Amino acid sequence: MLHHYWAEFLTLAVVHLLAVIAPGPDFAVAVRQTVRFGRKTGIYTALGIGAGMSVHVIYTLIGVAALLNSTPWLMKAARWIGAAYILYLGVRFLLSKPATDSGAVEVGGSVAATQTPGRSFAIGFMTNATNPKATLFFLAAFTTLVSAQTPLAVQALYGLWMCLVNAVWFVLVSVALSAAAVRQRFLRVSHWFERLMGVLLIGFAIRLVMVW
Repeated sequence: MLHHYWAEFLTLAVVHLLAVIAPGPDFAVAVRQTVRFGRKTGIYTALGIGAGMSVHVIYTLIGVAALLNSTPWLMKAARWIGAAYILYLGVRFLLSKPATDSGAVEVGGSVAATQTPGRSFAIGFMTNATNPKATLFFLAAFTTLVSAQTPLAVQALYGLWMCLVNAVWFVLVSVALSAAAVRQRFLRVSHWFERLMGVLLIGFAIRLVMVW
């Protein structure tokens, strides 16, 4: 049965891959986490980003996406929540301080020692789950690229694939940026890089609010 949906799947997969590679909040957070705290933290963050995608998959499959799309005030509320979280991340990044020699890096009052695997995963998860860009992508993709006649089980496989692609892509980004030479260079200017990422995230959040 699945061979009947290959064309639809490939179209969706290519469009999704392009959306994932395009820099956005997920990319900024993955890079910052890796450069600031190392490969392990970057990988846990990447896995969280992949898992966060499941939120969009689930609400799409149960029809909440259609409800959001047909209820303007509800959609607007969801977008405001997402924009607020992105703004929060941007402010945190903007307050970033230089790395210390001991490796206890301060970020908005917290230290590297508090960046446990669970916290890293949660940061990645929340970044993607509340990302309006991902919400809009799923609303567009599953209403234009996926046929209404496609079985729910097949659509669920599409969603699972997208979660895996998200996780794998950002794991690769984390591994690439955690190389000793690369990370060492980044650490010297990491606070400036994070502040730049903070400005971009704040700009992204403001742009989302202005559009609405």
